Amino acid sequence: MSLIKRSDWPSTLGGSLLSDFFDDERFFDSRWLSGRSMPAVNIRETDKTYEVELAVPGYDKKDFNISIDNGLLTVSAEKREEKQQKQDNYTRREFGFTSFSRAFNLPVNTNDEDVQAKYEDGILKLTISKKEEPQGKLKKAIQVR
Repeated sequence: MSLIKRSDWPSTLGGSLLSDFFDDERFFDSRWLSGRSMPAVNIRETDKTYEVELAVPGYDKKDFNISIDNGLLTVSAEKREEKQQKQDNYTRREFGFTSFSRAFNLPVNTNDEDVQAKYEDGILKLTISKKEEPQGKLKKAIQVR
């Protein structure tokens, strides 16, 4: 008799047998059930704006909460789902909850009053205007006495 090592068997070290079983995609799509997600973010600076893009597919526009408080931009979302499947002898009901929250410190030259948000094709795009810098200020030399 020989022993065969199985790499897909639940491990007892570093976790529990139940979490190994229930968190496995073979049992359920664990990302849907656990609600764990952190969207990928792209940040771009142009001459007049900062652009923040978050990859958040599967949400609706109404799911997002975006706020700016003392130079801190916070983007969060919650989505609750309920799935029900009925057949002859049984009813299967599943509940799902996903959420995330990301916060970004805005530079001092941002205009908190001019922020636009657009959600399209799973991408949430925020455009934050920069404050206009005063034009015409000349360099002034200071003489030491």
